[in-house]
Amino acid sequence: MWMQGADRVATIMYDFRLSLLVTNAIIIVTTVDGTIDGELSAAEKSLQFEAAFQGRCGHDSPCQQLCYELHDGMFECDCKSGFSLHEDGYSCIKNDSVTDKINEFERDIGLTFVDSNEIDSEDSVRFVKHLDLQTTTSTSSPALCERKCGDGACTFDSRGKQTCRCPFSKTGSNCQITNPIRYPRFNGRSWLAFPPLRGAYKHVQISLEFRPESWDGILFLAAERDDLVGDFMAILLHNGFLEFRFDCGSGLGVVKSEETVVLNQWNTLSVYRHRWDAWIQLNRGKRISGRSKGLFSRITFREPVFIGGRGNTSGLAERFPTDRGFVGCVRLLQANDHRYDFGETPAGDTVKSQGVEECSTDKCTRSPCQHGGKCVTTSNSSLCLCPLGYTGDLCETKLDLQVPSFNGSSYLRHPALVDSALSWLDLDIVFKTQSTDGLILYEGYQKYGSADFISVYMIDGHVEFTFDLGTGTASLRSPWAVSLDEWHRLWISRTGKLAVMRVDNQPEIQIMSPGAFTQLSLPLSMYIGGVPDFDTVPIQIKVRTSFKGCIQKITINEKPLEIVRGALSGANVANCPHPCVAKPCGDGVQCIPIFDKYKCVCDKHCNSSDGDQVSFDGTSFVHYIGHEVHKRITDGHLDINMRFRTTALSGLILWTGRTDRSADYLALGLQDGRIEVTYDLGSGDTVLRYNTTGLPINDGHWHRMRFTRDERLSALTIDNGTKMITISNGRLKQLNTNTGLYLGGTEDVEKSTGKRYRKGFVGCISDFILNTDYQVKLSWSTGTEHVCIS
Repeated sequence: MWMQGADRVATIMYDFRLSLLVTNAIIIVTTVDGTIDGELSAAEKSLQFEAAFQGRCGHDSPCQQLCYELHDGMFECDCKSGFSLHEDGYSCIKNDSVTDKINEFERDIGLTFVDSNEIDSEDSVRFVKHLDLQTTTSTSSPALCERKCGDGACTFDSRGKQTCRCPFSKTGSNCQITNPIRYPRFNGRSWLAFPPLRGAYKHVQISLEFRPESWDGILFLAAERDDLVGDFMAILLHNGFLEFRFDCGSGLGVVKSEETVVLNQWNTLSVYRHRWDAWIQLNRGKRISGRSKGLFSRITFREPVFIGGRGNTSGLAERFPTDRGFVGCVRLLQANDHRYDFGETPAGDTVKSQGVEECSTDKCTRSPCQHGGKCVTTSNSSLCLCPLGYTGDLCETKLDLQVPSFNGSSYLRHPALVDSALSWLDLDIVFKTQSTDGLILYEGYQKYGSADFISVYMIDGHVEFTFDLGTGTASLRSPWAVSLDEWHRLWISRTGKLAVMRVDNQPEIQIMSPGAFTQLSLPLSMYIGGVPDFDTVPIQIKVRTSFKGCIQKITINEKPLEIVRGALSGANVANCPHPCVAKPCGDGVQCIPIFDKYKCVCDKHCNSSDGDQVSFDGTSFVHYIGHEVHKRITDGHLDINMRFRTTALSGLILWTGRTDRSADYLALGLQDGRIEVTYDLGSGDTVLRYNTTGLPINDGHWHRMRFTRDERLSALTIDNGTKMITISNGRLKQLNTNTGLYLGGTEDVEKSTGKRYRKGFVGCISDFILNTDYQVKLSWSTGTEHVCIS
């Protein structure tokens, strides 16, 4: 209430709160705070008053003992140790007098306060049960929870699955493992509870050492009420920045760090608050100051101190930018002169906990991750998350990534699709899985909660595609489970609300998205192989583990994705066992994996020297997509000159065509041991076979072949033999192809040649020259197994 005088306005805050604990039919009235030597008891603190007056301190001030000037031309009174401020706002009374008032109040209501000095272990148990009552009544299980949890309690997680909530120092799927807690690790849903803060209503200094694994979470929370109405003090992470929030009862103060914390490394924090002024210092950097609003400068603490999460506190949405729990480890907490022992009472300070594990720091401490790797911990081990280009237990090995492999903790982050998938989306993915569950691809609209998203994942051995256009999810599941450690191909096509999926040769399936929305907006980064934090993934996605296996190809809307080169960042990505890892195409030439085989793609920078030669085994081939090759192949005048040797009867030597499989193409190969050229300029097939010698040329010796085309007229010569000539059908003269030039075969020989050839060339080719002026590079091999020996 406000009291007005001639020259002063006093603010009196008279708050006398009691907590009622009902335990075993015994009613105990107690303040949650406690008494320590030389300090006020909790009951005495409940009679603390706060008063503000207009004017300035001096001999004319009404303060009996101490006076402090406030802002806005105000001042307040205070008392020395052993005294408490009277309700008139300026007089001081001995603490014995306060105790007499409490005793009088006890007699009036017929109940008894329990002084904290008299609370024994049984009373401590009652306090714990009080917390149990508050935390367990806030959630109710939709069905009977039957999982055996030992000393723990069976409960349901966010997906409705039965899980165990283990007591302090117990862990494991059934709380069967005893794991003493020295340094607690929090998982975003766990927390520790300590007794309420003592002697911190005016002044507090907090030291904290923590190792975060996520950008958001509540580290420290102490309050007057469990609904955060009234005084409170909190330390939290939001978007990686450290925030100290406090309210003395008349307005919020926020002090925010200028730098983000360092994930997966130990950070230090110092917090200092005196009345409404505060500063924080992160990692011994710059001190950042702030101030709470209003005139009140004291904070009343009656609720437990929670570390790592919200505990039983409600009302966080109105006060904090996040209500998520902290993910990571804490190894030091000190408030004023009290350094907290994370052990369980009575030996330690912990009176209650939920889901806390021991932080495994030994490996990270003894052998820290190298080359910028980040150390993260699990319940009983630690793991280095290596940046792209490094691998090993400690990220000590540098590697040249060719075909990415994911180990269950890996991921690659790519630029967002944004609106490129707005109305339609086609995905073509080639993968090999080593596990029945794992996230292959994910991209969403917002970081938390449900909105537009797409997701491809393994679940129980099946492939599932789940998407949401903003009006509800739709899922496609492969009819059959896929085999492990084998390559598989996945096609997904979405147009508007309709989605179609096929895996390998399994039946095609389709589904319509619910609701009226037909467009898909994806502004966040796209993740391949996993995500750094599964809390950001909508709960409608059934899997909560990263992918284990290899991904060699992703095509999005007919555009190949550079899985490794195009990634913005990633972690723990290694090479998949594949021929491309050995770089068979040589430096500067791209090796394109095709299931267990590969092709070499030469761009415009490729050149050659005399004596270039290469061998083919019927499945290998080289693909030229550079401008220099393309312009010569499609020119009205074409001259192909090469040396070759083979013992095979048939096989495709050279091919160029169109991606839509329409008319124009040119194929050069072996049929029955003889050279044959087939081409179509748009008016029908023309076939030119060299058979004048009467002998096949698959004798294992070197031969020279020359094929020329001058508009419709073409000629073929082998060695120094007779020239075979023919004229193509129709009037068309141009060869209009767009696939580039294939040498030795193609990805699918039968499909490319209309089943004229069934496999690629087996043998050696050297001295490959186009149009007499361009010698084509052939020697990509790094080992003798692919090199022809003259």
